Amino acid sequence: MGYWDIPDGSDCVQKTWLTTKLSVALGLVGSAYHIVAFQPKTVLEGVQRAGGATLTMASLGAIFGMTTCITAQLRDKPDDLVNYFVGGCVSGAFLGVRTHSYATGTSACVALGVLAALAKSSKRDGWEFLISEPKL
Repeated sequence: MGYWDIPDGSDCVQKTWLTTKLSVALGLVGSAYHIVAFQPKTVLEGVQRAGGATLTMASLGAIFGMTTCITAQLRDKPDDLVNYFVGGCVSGAFLGVRTHSYATGTSACVALGVLAALAKSSKRDGWEFLISEPKL
């Protein structure tokens, strides 16, 4: 069962688990590219960098999944784009806390909130990004 198969506002633990798993995978891939591009001086430094980036991404996924689900429950509007904006915004605010920067937190809040709302809108409204053949 995938993330979009679970109705919004229900089974928050499962939805959070799925977003966290995806974020961990993205964190590991991003860490691998970063380590290859900017090689660490020691193995320990490489492990620390990979662990820190992966843990940050895992936290972003968990925060997004839980916030989106709880917001849908509290507002009693499970299919609303605002839930996804709030989830993305709270995740962005976490990045600001992590980097000790108001500017980073604010811009990440807006960027991730809009990105999450657009992702939900595209799924809900059936946007097509790659069209295999023209519809007549």
